Amino acid sequence: MDCRTHCGACCIAPSISSPIPGMPNGKPANTRCIHLADNFSCDIFTSPLRPKVCASLQASREMCHNHRDDALIYLTQLEMDTLP
Repeated sequence: MDCRTHCGACCIAPSISSPIPGMPNGKPANTRCIHLADNFSCDIFTSPLRPKVCASLQASREMCHNHRDDALIYLTQLEMDTLP
């Protein structure tokens, strides 16, 4: 499955502990990545600077649902479920 246009849920909901260009301490959960463009696409999607953790996340129907709001809910719940 390809990423749905105008979504960006995976660039907002999950926390990222590894450094991101411009975000050396990673990204907290429910925080918009600085590379998420106004059209909800990733500005560094094809860049070698894109973190491996971001590149390893693959779009799926279970995660992405049919609407970005549902994807945000799913990913937020997943984030809460995986907290120590």
